[in-house]
Amino acid sequence: MLKTNDLCYSAIENDVEKRILHNINLSFADNKIYVITGQNGSGKSTLLKIIMGIIHQSQGDVFYDGKNISNLSIYERSKLGISFAFQQPVTFKGIKVKDLLNIASEEKLNLAGMCEILSKVGLCAKNYIDREINDKLSGGELKRIELATVLARKAKINMFDEPEAGIDLWSFENLTTLFKDMDNSINIIVSHQRKILEIADEIIVMKDGEILLKGEKDDVLPMLSNSSCGRLRG
Repeated sequence: MLKTNDLCYSAIENDVEKRILHNINLSFADNKIYVITGQNGSGKSTLLKIIMGIIHQSQGDVFYDGKNISNLSIYERSKLGISFAFQQPVTFKGIKVKDLLNIASEEKLNLAGMCEILSKVGLCAKNYIDREINDKLSGGELKRIELATVLARKAKINMFDEPEAGIDLWSFENLTTLFKDMDNSINIIVSHQRKILEIADEIIVMKDGEILLKGEKDDVLPMLSNSSCGRLRG
């Protein structure tokens, strides 16, 4: 169980304090998919980054399995089994795909293991394991490799910031199947895409740094379809 308690976050812009998140109280249960949606600038990505420890909240706490992890570093949270996939994947000069997969899995994977992981994200291991993770790879390739590292980690909590970005040539059906197959974990996805919203167990709608709406998919999705709460594109 992952919980946030009265999370707030403010940033200084042009010497003026700007509120980004305000009193976010959420619970994420094991073995469920949560999709967070809402207008641009509503605080969705900021929330995930606070849970990961990339940025620190102004006030409030994050709890995992009853333990307050609010002051733990990114590395410490990672060791607990929390992972984060960026909207724009980072590159690693001199690091090959096989190296990154081995680092993510914390064990030496054989070719068959790498092939199994990469095939799940639509890549052929033979063509990619020896390639460097640099700007010669397309945005879509980098995104798929990042998703592969998440699979290799087998984390307890997986967070994805708009994972559909840059994978136009890879069908959403394959992407949603990938998420549905990631059982035995908490999966939190920031997305505007209807096909991703449709695989959620629960949907959370954010607006202006607050929770506007949350609940089971079958209750929330019809409300979104008939309102301007979210930008839904199929």
